[in-house]
Amino acid sequence: MNTAIVSVIDDEPDIRDALGMLLRSVGHDVKTYESAQAYWDNFDPGISGCLVLDVRMPGLSGIELQTRLNDLEYHPPIIMISGHGEIPMAVSAIKDGAIDFLQKPFSDQLLLDRVQQAIQKDEEQRTKLKAINEIKNSYEKLTAREREVMEAITQGKLNKVIAYELDVSTRTVEIHRARVMEKMGVRSVSSLTRKVAVLEENNIIT
Repeated sequence: MNTAIVSVIDDEPDIRDALGMLLRSVGHDVKTYESAQAYWDNFDPGISGCLVLDVRMPGLSGIELQTRLNDLEYHPPIIMISGHGEIPMAVSAIKDGAIDFLQKPFSDQLLLDRVQQAIQKDEEQRTKLKAINEIKNSYEKLTAREREVMEAITQGKLNKVIAYELDVSTRTVEIHRARVMEKMGVRSVSSLTRKVAVLEENNIIT
């Protein structure tokens, strides 16, 4: 995994520099952007970390950037900051997934705590997403018949019952069953069932 980077996005140079200096002083890697558009133009989903994002900026606003990012499969956690502190903005930002909404001026320690929480959340979410994608990739290797057999297996049906329902021999079901277990990387029905549950939870299969 890449080193976590804290992206500071604020149109005010003094605030941008101050936040960058603060975050670097405790060991964070930091990139600063003068606008939400500049960050969007350089966005790389493979870079881990978090965003410290100002709400009000010329052009693309922080809220509008958050909306764009939310349309993607994944993006780093966001900490919103504002010198205005409008309650509706804060509610909207949090509702749309921001870690927190901090009103300027905020304490250095509060920001550092939120950044650490955001980086930890990003690491956990990326680990989870990687696991989901691995299961999805395994599932996509199954043939249509193997998927039918897998569904029947997770429903607790015996091989002979599956054979009858699919109008094939029991031996054919045994062969498909073995291939399903191998391709899905499991050795037990319970493990297979857990992976199928992940696929269903993430709407990969219904």
